[in-house]
Amino acid sequence: MTSDERFDRLMELVVHGFELAGVAVLVIGALAAFVHAALVARRDGAATAYETARRSVGRAILLGLELLIIADIVLTITVDATLDSALALGLIVIVRTFLSFSLEVELEGSLPWRRRPAPSGRGAADASGEGPSA
Repeated sequence: MTSDERFDRLMELVVHGFELAGVAVLVIGALAAFVHAALVARRDGAATAYETARRSVGRAILLGLELLIIADIVLTITVDATLDSALALGLIVIVRTFLSFSLEVELEGSLPWRRRPAPSGRGAADASGEGPSA
């Protein structure tokens, strides 16, 4: 086996690792979201549980998509470096980026550039009434 063949084989294993990690995040994240939502439903009711499940599943999808994009990039750059595979990668990245962006807007409720920065430091928590009372 030549050095190039060993490298290609190693990169295929890396790609499969990222693909497995992406799928695992999707499956485990969704299951964990539903278990957590069931616990929330017992404590806070169905409406809160639904929102909790929706946000948690959305976050799992976002992370899973990121890992799958990494796998596609590594595959295209290292193993299958052709114009066709680069074009396919471009299309896949565009679709997955659009999905990620749409999910993030749905989860956060606003466009990223319209969000106010989160208050930082102790003073912000004290001013909002969420900090410890004096």
